[in-house]
Amino acid sequence: MRPKVSIKEIVRGLHSLVAGMRITLGQFFKPTVTVHYPHESLKMAPRFRGHIELVRDEKTGKPLCFACKLCEKACPSDCITVEGVKLEGEKRKSVSEYKLDFTKCSLCGSCVEACKSNAIRFSKDYNLATTSKEELIMDLFKRLEADQAKTGQPDTKDTREAGK
Repeated sequence: MRPKVSIKEIVRGLHSLVAGMRITLGQFFKPTVTVHYPHESLKMAPRFRGHIELVRDEKTGKPLCFACKLCEKACPSDCITVEGVKLEGEKRKSVSEYKLDFTKCSLCGSCVEACKSNAIRFSKDYNLATTSKEELIMDLFKRLEADQAKTGQPDTKDTREAGK
């Protein structure tokens, strides 16, 4: 036996079909609001917080960080490890290792606020997708040195020898 379909149900179904098509056609002719990601990217907001990065002294090319470890102490996530060495002829320590475990970082900003010498800041890097946890544990000091090599900034060894 076949169930009976009433005319009322057919009219209700057609009404909802017409209402849906009206909305679809209305949206079809509006301009697109999506970004075709790999080929286009959105402009980053000025207050965007990426992972932290070390700041380089423009005069010497060396990092401003002198391994005071205030950022390490201020971090509630315990994701920062700083090591420094006292170089001969220097007044302060120089950072030798600055590790950031971005898998633990909550981007709270406590480390940036705690830094008295403004030696760290938030980066504008946002595309950090990876399948490996090890790639998110970064040595920011080595990263800064690699950026120096790319941009042609003076190397810290060259500036120390020139100053002697």
